[in-house]
Amino acid sequence: MPEEDELQGALAADPPLAPTEEFLAELADHSQRLESASPQEILAWAVERFAPKFSMATAFGPEGMTIIHMLSEIAPETPIFNLETGYQFKETLALRESVKERYGIEVEFKYPAQTVQEYEAANGGPVYKTEPNRCCFDRKLRVLKEAARGLHAWASAIRRDQSPDRAKAPIVGWDKKFQLVKISPLANWTKKEVWSLISKHDIPYNPLHDQGYPSVGCWPCTRANLLGEDERAGRWSGFQKTECGLHD
Repeated sequence: MPEEDELQGALAADPPLAPTEEFLAELADHSQRLESASPQEILAWAVERFAPKFSMATAFGPEGMTIIHMLSEIAPETPIFNLETGYQFKETLALRESVKERYGIEVEFKYPAQTVQEYEAANGGPVYKTEPNRCCFDRKLRVLKEAARGLHAWASAIRRDQSPDRAKAPIVGWDKKFQLVKISPLANWTKKEVWSLISKHDIPYNPLHDQGYPSVGCWPCTRANLLGEDERAGRWSGFQKTECGLHD
């Protein structure tokens, strides 16, 4: 067993959750059963099963904003946080205030140990230009692992039709990277269904989506999409990379 300070995610929770064969089988059963459930039903199950050790990380994408809207009606007390890398678009950061004004939910910013200025000074300039994987690891994954420590489960806003990497995502599964239960209530939804709900309920969303950015990350590593490209094509353009490491 690892030392206490090395335990991650649900393994560090009180009480802890461990991925035993029995527990993984339970998650698989729930995932199969929830295949035909609505996102709201999936979230309601997640809250009932895992709260108060249930949370959500959001980058304020259309899917994330949709889940925030749902949680505001189902369990508005659910803690929600954003990884503030220091490189996010101003339009993205403004959505935090929109969420607070609309839903009364305060999304917590989680920060890396170093500011952008400190990080670039320590590395001889912007790391994203030459080593985007390391930049994501230092400014996102390290922060997320710390945020996940002590949680039993969190919600993910991924959809299976977004990219080949996400096509086999279960509704409920064990997140090996962060050592907790990962719940994807929108896995079966399409882009059209997400935007239909946003339109129907006037859910706040990033205005960059109206400017050719279907997926918005950090500004240095995000470009507008070209005609016919999949939703993730504008992320880390020029590199063999479509994920920051949170979902791969």
